Amino acid sequence: MPDTSTGSMGNTSVPSRRTVLAATAGMTSALALGGTAHAGPDGKHDDRKLRALIARMTLPEKVGQLFVMRVYGHSATAPDQADIDANLKEIGVRTAAELIARYRVGGIIYFTWAHNTRDPHQIADLSNGIQRASLTQPRGLPVLVSTDQEHGIVCRVGEPATLFPGAMAVGAGGSRADARTLGRTAGQELRALGIRQNYSPVADVNVNPANPVIGVRSFGAEPAAVAGMVAAEVAGYQHSRQLAATAKHFPGHGDTAVDSHYGFPVITHTREQWNQLDAPPFRAAIRAGIDSIMTAHIMVPALDDSGDPATLSRPILTGILREELGYDGLVVTDSLGMEGVRTKYGDDRVPVLALKAGVDQLLNPPSLDIAWNAVLKAVQDGELTEARLDESILRILRLKAKLRLFDAPYVSQSGVDRNVGTASHLRTADRIAERTTTLLVNEGSLLPLSRRRHPKVLVVGADPASPSGTTGPPTGVLAAALTELGFTATALSTGTAPSSAAIAKAVEAARAADAVVVGTYNVTASSTQKALVEQLLATGRPVVAVAVRNPYDVAHLPAVQACLASYSWTDVELRAAARVIAGRVAPRGKLPVPVQRADDPTRVLYPIGHGLSYGRG
Repeated sequence: MPDTSTGSMGNTSVPSRRTVLAATAGMTSALALGGTAHAGPDGKHDDRKLRALIARMTLPEKVGQLFVMRVYGHSATAPDQADIDANLKEIGVRTAAELIARYRVGGIIYFTWAHNTRDPHQIADLSNGIQRASLTQPRGLPVLVSTDQEHGIVCRVGEPATLFPGAMAVGAGGSRADARTLGRTAGQELRALGIRQNYSPVADVNVNPANPVIGVRSFGAEPAAVAGMVAAEVAGYQHSRQLAATAKHFPGHGDTAVDSHYGFPVITHTREQWNQLDAPPFRAAIRAGIDSIMTAHIMVPALDDSGDPATLSRPILTGILREELGYDGLVVTDSLGMEGVRTKYGDDRVPVLALKAGVDQLLNPPSLDIAWNAVLKAVQDGELTEARLDESILRILRLKAKLRLFDAPYVSQSGVDRNVGTASHLRTADRIAERTTTLLVNEGSLLPLSRRRHPKVLVVGADPASPSGTTGPPTGVLAAALTELGFTATALSTGTAPSSAAIAKAVEAARAADAVVVGTYNVTASSTQKALVEQLLATGRPVVAVAVRNPYDVAHLPAVQACLASYSWTDVELRAAARVIAGRVAPRGKLPVPVQRADDPTRVLYPIGHGLSYGRG
């Protein structure tokens, strides 16, 4: 029978756990033990009851508990036909409910592209449908629903949820209190949606400006500063013991020029360099009580010279993470569909080797059927023991108990309305963003722009696809924000690789404006964005550049009169940049990474800590 409440926009009648269990033949083992396997007020759990749950599980159920899997659709039981087709093609099931019934997965991960996150009420309904599908199975257990809600350029839940500045922006703000507030507020919203494990914060120290996969997702390039921000955000996310934060990507993905989604990065740090550069944020996360740590699909020969990625490395995951650093929480792989973990072994070997290395949760394998059966066969053949599976399942159940999923697996629509995208949360995000915008150049005190001298503003530049479910495009957001602040602003997109025709059109429009704001996006030595800025400057109009992603753009724009770094092109950060441009707030951000010279990358143009205030040139 279709679950008509799942996917609805109105109030959902959430059944109590007792009602659900009473209506099913398979009562959850936790209740059958004579009391739920819940955590106490101090967050501690009853391992005796959890071990009893494990003892009642069949081997296939144990195998399923180790997997966290994607599934297409906005509803657990009635997704759109296109999502049913995608599920059949990739997973061999029609719906999330069928996925749970067939494989008994312990976790499900939400993605925007899988159509899991249309709007807050729908997300809550989907979460409830997933829990209902699992709890009505024989010996049913609650599901750990996860997602990547880093904020900044990587988010899965978009507006009207509150979207905060990303990590490098928060690093530029320099406030651990802001990082803690971000975690606490964002965690409150995720919990209201039924998402209980967040793959954030990023604990990588971004010491390589050419890093194509981390970059502004990192808090910065200084290990101690990154460690402080990571610990603060973890404390915020986990303060209520109802959301698990995840530090990633162990043992550190900050110094690579290769994206592990598409290749196999090699980190050449010595063991001493790793201790000094990469390890501090993970140590800080562990001291802060981090609930889960995600592995990296990278090779670090100084830590393990076998040629295996860290995800499959027992010396790294068990030897260093577990034994050296003393971590006994959950270890989750990065997605097993990424190329970095698939270059050396087949998809049937990867999950088995990950478990042998010390992993607990196997995230998003390209083929669940291949991976699930490979683990099952490894136990049947004796390569993996059932006791080894039990170790990981105990950690998984401990976390579910700590998060009170045994006691309260469902969420309510009234809870969504009370917690998600509230006016106070949105104001908090705006205030934090205002403290992150960094003024790198301000020749002749061009900024703040005067509404009297520069009433007509042209906003041009790069318009990359808007991240995080924000409205975008960046030029439009900046123009609208400046108009609200009293300017007459118009937007003209020129793209990330402007053609000569686009540049000519922008130059013509600039001549009719009093000032120009140009958004830049990852400018390189050969980028036509440089030509755009140079030709705009040649008009004689004041030109303000806003680096909407990496702050390194300024090194390629030596003649620009004013330059700001916003660290992301999300609405909240662009609106903050507009308020700085208009002088409504003063620039307070400081570079959390150094900017090297374009003509000599061995020399620093702007050091960590650089950031101008108004009144200084």
